[in-house]
Amino acid sequence: MAISPKARPYLLVAALVLVVAGVLVAELPGAPGPQPQDVPAASGTPPVVDAEGGDGAGDPYYPQDGNTGYDVGGYDVAVSYDPATRKLDGKALITATATADLSRFNLDLYKLEASEVAVGDERAAFSQEGEHELVVTPAKPLRKDEQFTVSVTYGGEPTMFEDRALGRSGWQISASGGAFAAGEPHSATTWFPANDTPRDKASFKLSARVPDGWSVVSNGVEEGSTQADGWTTFRWNAEQPMATYLATVAIDKWTVDRSTLPDGTPVVNAYAPGALGARADQQRLPEILAFLSAKYGPYPFRSAGGIFLADNIGFSLETQTRPIYAGWADLETVVHENAHQWFGDSVSLRSWADICLNECFASYAQWQWAEAKEGVNLDDRYRSEVERTDDSGGYWNRKLYDMGRGNEFRGVYDKGQLAVHALRRQIGDESFDKVLQTWTARNRDGNASWPEFEAHVEQVSGQDLDGFFAAWFRGDELPSDQYLWPGPLRR
Repeated sequence: MAISPKARPYLLVAALVLVVAGVLVAELPGAPGPQPQDVPAASGTPPVVDAEGGDGAGDPYYPQDGNTGYDVGGYDVAVSYDPATRKLDGKALITATATADLSRFNLDLYKLEASEVAVGDERAAFSQEGEHELVVTPAKPLRKDEQFTVSVTYGGEPTMFEDRALGRSGWQISASGGAFAAGEPHSATTWFPANDTPRDKASFKLSARVPDGWSVVSNGVEEGSTQADGWTTFRWNAEQPMATYLATVAIDKWTVDRSTLPDGTPVVNAYAPGALGARADQQRLPEILAFLSAKYGPYPFRSAGGIFLADNIGFSLETQTRPIYAGWADLETVVHENAHQWFGDSVSLRSWADICLNECFASYAQWQWAEAKEGVNLDDRYRSEVERTDDSGGYWNRKLYDMGRGNEFRGVYDKGQLAVHALRRQIGDESFDKVLQTWTARNRDGNASWPEFEAHVEQVSGQDLDGFFAAWFRGDELPSDQYLWPGPLRR
C-alpha cells in the first residue's frame, strides 16, 4: 500500500480491496436448514469428535479475524450489484479441507445477511453473531482431512469498516456512482463470506453482474463477458493463492486498455472517468516489472495491470495482479504497488506485526528505482534523511516490527526505507540482492514472518545481525552510530 502524500506523516490505512459485484443469483428459500443430527459411525470407524472451529485465527492484533478448523482452497463468488439501488446479491461457493473434526465452523461476513447455507449437497443450519461471524452447523459433522464445499447465499447493502486508528476500509461508493471495496487489514468480508486472515490464502474466481453501461474489473485473468436482459456479467479468475484482503472488485464506466508483457502475460489497465491522466505512468508498467524482476526474481503472477480511480482516497493498494490507485497516484506509487506483488502478495505476512515485510521493501523499491532510473545517490539521500530528523522521539520512536495494533503504518514508509538501506550497506550489495531473490523464491505463494526474515538474512550474509535488527526494526529510538552508519555510510 502507498499512502497519500498528505497522509504520509501518520500513514493511516493500507491495502485496497476493491470490491463490487454482479451476477444476480437465483433466489433460494431463506429458511435455515434442519438442525444437525447425530450420525452413527460406520462399523470400525471411530466417531467424529464434537469439535467446533475457532472464531478467530489468532492474529495478536486482530484475534477475531479469520477462523480455525479448516483451510480454504478456493473461492468462487457470484455477485449482482445495481449502482442505482446500492444493493448486492451474492452466492459464494467455498472449497475447503477440514483441519480438525468439526461439528460446526465459522466464516466472516460483515453486515450482509445470509439467507441459505449448504455444506456439500445438504442444507446446513446457520446463525449470524455479532457484526461478522457466520456460524455454520453442517447436517453431518466433518472429519479431519475431509474436503468439503460450503455455499452461502447472501445480500444487502454493503458498507465499510470504521477504525479509529486505521481509517475506512471495505465497500465504498465512487464519485461516479460506481463502487469498490478497499482496505487493510480487512475488507473482503464487506462483499463475500471468507476466512478473513492472510494465513489462509486461496484461489479466487469472480462472476459479477451489473447493468449495461457499467463494467467490472477484478483480480487475475479476464475470462470474458456476456449480456442478457439489460445486464452484463464479467468473469475473472485468479488461480494463484491470494490473501482475502487482496481480492478486489471495482464497478465503474471504465476505459480499458489491454496489452501483453514481452513474455505474453496479459495486462489489463482500467481507468475511471477522469483518471485517464494516469495512462502515461501506467504505460511504463512493462519497464517497471522488468526492473523489479531483475531485483526480486521472476514476476510471480499470470496477469498484471492496474485499476485507476478518480477518487482521492487516502491510499493506493496492492490488490493482487492489479493494484488499485487513488486519484493522486504517481509513478512512484506504481513502482511501490507493483513491488508488493513480490513483497506482500506472493510472499504474504503471517501476522500483522510483520507488516514491514510488505511495506518497508515496497517503499525501498522506490529508492531503488530512483537510483537506477534517475541517478540518485542513495547514500546521499540516506544521510540527508537522517540529518533532517532529530533524536527527540517524534521520528525514531516508531517500531518497524511488532509495533502494536493501530501503529502498523506509522513508520514503515519512511523510517522503513532508511532501515532497509542501512541493511543493504551492512551486508553489502551482493548479499542484499541474494537475500531478496532467495526470500521471494523460497516463500512464493506462501506466508512468512519477520523473525524468519531475520534468520534468512543472517544465513545468507553469514553475519550475526541481532544488534542491527534490534536497533533498526525492533527498537524505538535512534540507532547507535555503529548501526546508523554501517559500511560506506560511515565517514
